Amino acid sequence: MATGVAAVWVPVTDMERAVAFYRDTLGLTVTDQSEDWSEIDANGLRIGLNAREAAGPSKDGGAVVSFQPDGSIEDEVASLREKGADIQGEISEHPWGKIVPFKDSEGNDLQLYAPPAS
Repeated sequence: MATGVAAVWVPVTDMERAVAFYRDTLGLTVTDQSEDWSEIDANGLRIGLNAREAAGPSKDGGAVVSFQPDGSIEDEVASLREKGADIQGEISEHPWGKIVPFKDSEGNDLQLYAPPAS
């Protein structure tokens, strides 16, 4: 049985560009970096940037990595826009929380998620 998520692998085509995005745009810590594989610490979740797989969106769907905003979701969206992130719409509000989709530097689907206020 699974006891948790060990890592999330994200395909990338340009490792330097991808590492810069996750480090500089999202503000996450790079814990390991090489030409083919780099690791990012996302609050205890390991994100592996894998240059050995094809990157980019797929018509068949795929994984989406959801990040917790450091502050309010509105402030984080404004910060991402200032840093040139590819925001894919506006913040949508649902009974289960707020989300806003965006793309990483390699075209992978990401989103910010904030749970509902209690």
